[in-house]
Amino acid sequence: MDLLTPSLGLLFWMSLAFIIVLVLLKKFAWSGILKALKDREEFIERSLKSAEDAKAQMSDLKADNEKLLAETRLEREQILKEAKDMKEKIMSDAKLSATEEGNRLISAARAEIDKEKLKALSDIKKQVGELSLEIAEKVVRKELSDKDAQQALVDIHLSQAQAN
Repeated sequence: MDLLTPSLGLLFWMSLAFIIVLVLLKKFAWSGILKALKDREEFIERSLKSAEDAKAQMSDLKADNEKLLAETRLEREQILKEAKDMKEKIMSDAKLSATEEGNRLISAARAEIDKEKLKALSDIKKQVGELSLEIAEKVVRKELSDKDAQQALVDIHLSQAQAN
């Protein structure tokens, strides 16, 4: 049991050595250790504050990016709407122009048809007049007294005119 219990002298010298080491540590090392711990604590606090500031800045940047993205989407939709409206206006104008051009061409064609129709009627009247003169001339050459012969002659000439 002697091995387990230290002697009084050993306890005294161990206590004296411990106190000396403690005093020396307190005088020379303790302030340095406490200063290093305080510096470390301040560094950690500054790092945490910097991290929080960076996080806040990132949050602000993210909000700004979302805002810009929303504005860009809105602007894109507005540009697409304007393009669609412009396309519809151009198509409407083109349809209107095509309709007006078609109506103008139809009117011109009708006028040309009417003109040709009048010309044809004029030619027919001229030919009828010429035929009438020829018939009259031939009838006059024949005997004026024979009415049946004149009628037969007119019928013959009319049938010949219709055949031509």
